[in-house]
Amino acid sequence: MFGIPILSAILLAPTIAVLLTVLIPGRNHMAIKLVNAAASVVTMVLSGIVWADYDMAAGGFQFMEAVPWVPDFGIQYLVGVDGFAVVLTMLTALVYVTGVLSMWHLDTSKRAKEYFAFMSLLVVGVFGVFVSLDLFAFFFFYEIAVLPMYPLIIIWGSTQREYAGMKLMIFLMGGSALLFPALTALFWVAGGESWSMLEIAKAHIDVETQVFLYPFLYIGFGILAGMFPFHSWSPAGHVAAPTAVSMLHAGVLMKLGAFGILRIAMTLLPEGAQAWMYEFAVLATFNIVYGAFVAMRQTDFKYVIGFSSVSHMGIVLLGLNTLGVDGTNGAVFQMFAHGVMTALFFSSVGFIYEQTHDRDIRNFGGMVRQIPVATAFFICAGLCGIGVPGFASFWAELLVFINAVQVFPVLGFLAVAGLIFTAAYMLRVFGKAMFGPVNEKWDHLVEPTPFEIIPRAMLLIVLLGFGFYPKPILDMLAPATQTFLALFNGG
Repeated sequence: MFGIPILSAILLAPTIAVLLTVLIPGRNHMAIKLVNAAASVVTMVLSGIVWADYDMAAGGFQFMEAVPWVPDFGIQYLVGVDGFAVVLTMLTALVYVTGVLSMWHLDTSKRAKEYFAFMSLLVVGVFGVFVSLDLFAFFFFYEIAVLPMYPLIIIWGSTQREYAGMKLMIFLMGGSALLFPALTALFWVAGGESWSMLEIAKAHIDVETQVFLYPFLYIGFGILAGMFPFHSWSPAGHVAAPTAVSMLHAGVLMKLGAFGILRIAMTLLPEGAQAWMYEFAVLATFNIVYGAFVAMRQTDFKYVIGFSSVSHMGIVLLGLNTLGVDGTNGAVFQMFAHGVMTALFFSSVGFIYEQTHDRDIRNFGGMVRQIPVATAFFICAGLCGIGVPGFASFWAELLVFINAVQVFPVLGFLAVAGLIFTAAYMLRVFGKAMFGPVNEKWDHLVEPTPFEIIPRAMLLIVLLGFGFYPKPILDMLAPATQTFLALFNGG
């Protein structure tokens, strides 16, 4: 639009925020917050421009930039976006800006400088993953996104933060230990000349090699997506992380794993994906049913949302494994809807926790009469989680389940049955904490200020907007889905 490398500009905004945050004196808290808020707004504006200027009729990768990085090893800075990446880049920008605003009142005695620096560094990695078209650069940004979670949890977290931070790193580093050898092997079997995904996609990789490499990539990325049975790090991380980090963790970080499966494992190894689709669909169904069932037994607000995320990410993985139009569209739509929904969830729970220092559902009651506005945001996020019509998740789940029942009838019906547990645990939370007898212990609670309402209102408007009018997202996804599925139909 302006003749500038816009994807690089999106990456540079949080990168500059990190550098400036490091240089600003630690006592200048307002300057630190303003720098990071400005960076988040810039990424939001630029992501909106990418969405508006993306030519859906042409499809394919657009806004491409290529610069040699380590040419002797075939590594380059190669970025571009298709419809999948456009939607997820917009999601990242939205969660980034609302996360910064949600933590605007951060206690400045708690090392605000380091907090915002790590948070923006995490965002650099997330944006980098969504726009990278070079395998090495993809993995590089993937690690940048993952590593800041450890200090963010153990320094600013709560509820067994050391345990949660260590568990998260062990699992995610285990996933990386599977990924890098598999990515390197993929580079070599594709000719060993270029790490470009576009070039590797043109190479003929024999079926036996694809079938062998595929589970390493799927599981390596799947660990970050909360894939059963490697999911246990995720609820613990959700619970321990501070509010904005929980928003980024569930809102966008888990999506990196699912996106890696879609962009690399399935796209570059399509015959491997077809060979393993049923086995991984079974595990995805376990995600849905098990996550919802365990969430029903939790008493901590954040643990409920954490296991809810495991269940909802199962819907994403099931949709991808259908290898169908509706399943693929629904899976990526679910990544977006779930990202916004969980950001609203954690933002709402964070607001309550900051006043009460308590997240035990059993200790609350009648909150709808004490703080009706704050409670309304939580209830709306819960209704979205259930998949109520009018919220974005309704369309995503509908598409996935329609396709799943067609491709995997038994698994599809089991997954749909999992919605009963989803409704049960969410209505249980509503009944115990939001309605019922008022707990007078919390009569001192105050409603969010107009400034605190802004980020939560932004998230809710997006959920309702795409809930009533999903066409913009579906239109954006359509050409990317068509290109993706051509790989499995002799295209």
